[in-house]
Amino acid sequence: MSARITRQRGARRRRPASVLVGCLLTAGLLAGALAGCAASAPDLHRDAATQLQSQVLAVTEAAAADDSAGALKLLDELVGKLDEAAARGEVSFKRHQSIRTSIEAVRADLTAKQAAAAEAARVAAEKEAARVAAEKEAARVAAEKEAAAQAAAEAAARAAAEAALVPAPAVVAPSTDGNREKRKDKDKDDD
Repeated sequence: MSARITRQRGARRRRPASVLVGCLLTAGLLAGALAGCAASAPDLHRDAATQLQSQVLAVTEAAAADDSAGALKLLDELVGKLDEAAARGEVSFKRHQSIRTSIEAVRADLTAKQAAAAEAARVAAEKEAARVAAEKEAARVAAEKEAAAQAAAEAAARAAAEAALVPAPAVVAPSTDGNREKRKDKDKDDD
């Protein structure tokens, strides 16, 4: 049974890990896109690219630390910084849309990871509740059996005590005198 639990735990860990890898790859692609454009493309200014790259790194580190909620919050901050840079004219519309698409892919991965973790926690809580209920039921059944055994023992003890208090009926031995008289009467009749 422990091997099955180990396999299940391993399966649970592999699934969020694959989501994490997806997040990291998407974040890496986003960082690469920002880095490649910072040096050569005029549609993303160097300062904006540096600022966005540092925010992407923060999102990646939070995701790697299994902090989906923190990574989502940092992702929201990244969107805010991206929008501000676009409003200042430091990011072209085309580049803005490309980066937003990457951000939404990372958001979907993080949201899926967070939902999977919540589902795993819910299942674990249900299993724990079922285990506790089973233990309580087993304790209740054991208590009922113990009470029944004790009641039977007490009833047997009472019956034995009552039997000891009731005097045994006296056994009257047949009188030998009465038989002699009957024989005498019988002998007289025979004569």
